[in-house]
Amino acid sequence: MPASLSAAAAGFGTGLSLIVAIGAQNAFVLRQGIRRDAVLAVVGICALSDALLIALGVGGVGAVVVAWPGALTLVGWIGGGFLLCYGVLAARRVFRPAEAGLRTEGDATGSRKRAVLTCLAMTWLNPHVYLDTVFLLGSVAADRGPLRWTFGLGAVLASLCWFAALGFGARLLSRFLARPTAWRVLDGLVAATMVALGATLVAGA
Repeated sequence: MPASLSAAAAGFGTGLSLIVAIGAQNAFVLRQGIRRDAVLAVVGICALSDALLIALGVGGVGAVVVAWPGALTLVGWIGGGFLLCYGVLAARRVFRPAEAGLRTEGDATGSRKRAVLTCLAMTWLNPHVYLDTVFLLGSVAADRGPLRWTFGLGAVLASLCWFAALGFGARLLSRFLARPTAWRVLDGLVAATMVALGATLVAGA
């Protein structure tokens, strides 16, 4: 497999692992999709926001590494440690699953403007998104050196695919994602990916 394709695939897998989780944003996108309410706008906001945050992480962390090569070791240890912790938490959810899956009940959004504002708030006012998308993805991307932007492109594509699937395939996915068993399977895949990437970062630091 060419190095560029391998980097893009790794970015896609890493990005998907960070995005796929039971949370308010995913529930909101799924809810909008089921109601067919401002779906394109909501999916576009989520995907574009992720693209901007990923670019910030890849460019920001990458620039630090280029300016100070010794930072790659520090980034590798910190980023790898975070990924290992995330992997352990995901594995814990496999063995101690939540009682319910992704719930989509709630009041109707009411208007396109309100849907857009709610989506923006859930995306940009969530502190975890900066840790996940900017620092963690930036850390893993920095380890790819010159191919870090290819890695970032793969992560952007993963975000677009996930939110498009949630929004436009909501009626098909809602029954599946409402089952706790489905999230155990997803968490298992997330745990394996996170631990593998975390171990790779720490080993290469």
